[in-house]
Amino acid sequence: MNNLVNILYIVAFAMFIYGLMGLTGPKTAVRGNWIAAVGMGIAVVATLIEVRDAAAINWILIAAGLGIGVLLGVPPAKRTKMTAMPQLVALFNGVGGGTVALIAWAEFIETDGFSVFHHGEEPTVHIVVGSLFAAIIGSVSFWGSLVAFLKLQELLNKNVEKAFVKNARIFQLTNIVLLVLAVAVSIYIGIEATPGGGTAWWTIVVVLIAAGLMGLFVVFPIGGADMPVVISLLNALTGLSAAAAGLALNNTAMIVAGMIVGASGSILTNLMATAMNRSIPAIVFGSFGGGGAAAAGGPGDEGGTVRSTSAADAAIQMAYASQVIVVPGYGLAVAQAQHAVKDMASILESKGVEVKYAIHPVAGRMPGHMNVLLAEADVEYDAMKEMDDINGEFNRTDVTIVIGANDVTNPAARNDPSSPIHGMPILNVDESRSVIVLKRSMSSGYAGIDNPLFTADRTSMLFGDAKKSVNSVIEELKAL
Repeated sequence: MNNLVNILYIVAFAMFIYGLMGLTGPKTAVRGNWIAAVGMGIAVVATLIEVRDAAAINWILIAAGLGIGVLLGVPPAKRTKMTAMPQLVALFNGVGGGTVALIAWAEFIETDGFSVFHHGEEPTVHIVVGSLFAAIIGSVSFWGSLVAFLKLQELLNKNVEKAFVKNARIFQLTNIVLLVLAVAVSIYIGIEATPGGGTAWWTIVVVLIAAGLMGLFVVFPIGGADMPVVISLLNALTGLSAAAAGLALNNTAMIVAGMIVGASGSILTNLMATAMNRSIPAIVFGSFGGGGAAAAGGPGDEGGTVRSTSAADAAIQMAYASQVIVVPGYGLAVAQAQHAVKDMASILESKGVEVKYAIHPVAGRMPGHMNVLLAEADVEYDAMKEMDDINGEFNRTDVTIVIGANDVTNPAARNDPSSPIHGMPILNVDESRSVIVLKRSMSSGYAGIDNPLFTADRTSMLFGDAKKSVNSVIEELKAL
């Protein structure tokens, strides 16, 4: 039976890795998700087989837990719109971290403060350290992810957000104190975790509370423009905490799955930070922007003149262009305009116009947000160009149409040393012969700063809901 368990684990791990490979592109992402999910199911079965003879196993509670998990997990996943997917990812990620923290707490209680472990076995370093690491990181991930969810869902009071951003340095110093406290109490628990020693129950509570406050105070001051990186970082932390808990519990599935999530999340976090030309410590300790608290700007804020255009004029410009580049942003996601954009592109292509899509690594509110939206509308993957591949195309592009993107097209990142986003690589849309920006208003982007692109000589604004505006352009294109 042990051989069967090991074989099932190997199959599950292979499916985890193969499924992760499928997430490298929209065409294979769905299949990759299914493969990884089946792999996790196999790992759960293998774990239940492995513990089948344990006297303390309560199969009713296990069945109830599985049932509750399905009821709480499936409906939100099926009903959540693509615009709210970042919030769902943040919430699910937080649940994983919280689960790991609760497992560490439960093991502390069951083993009398780690003084014994698994029926009297003397606790080893990897058991105690693994459990305490899981408790700290899992708690940070849970509470931090919860704040990320509230920020993305715009449920936080705007004045509270501004206060946290304004006093970021105070919270950073507080986090240092909390980290020292959590580590110090963890060391005390480790010293007392000897057979028959027994550590006071409140010590693990102090660790969990200190780590939880640290998770809150780390994410609260971080601005909305950094949120994709934060989600990725918290995901990596959840994976590492699960791996640590797996070491403590001697559970191979948790170790391997946690390390895969931790490693892939860490790589993605680094790639996202690099795409913003910022280090991870700079994002965590020196964030910019105030999320939804960004103040609305107005025409002429940058000292220029805002030129409005109409759907008819936009259609004429694009119909007689050789190349059109579409730059999607979160506004496209909010308006659910991806299908309309695909229809518009099809009409342009039937007229001999080459259409490409420029994807910035941090466009939207989570990694790959724009790729997923466009793939949902059956946009060819080859037409989606990454920033490094498309930036050289703008200076020979007739029309660039920016749909709901803001900060990732802001030339201040390239031209204004005083700008908070200076140095962040952007899509060079301002180099196009003509730029059409679709926005509801002149409000600032998620970073909370003005965009001089809107008042540039080559830019015209098409105000209104993105989907309605694109549909109006489509009607005008059909009439040409």
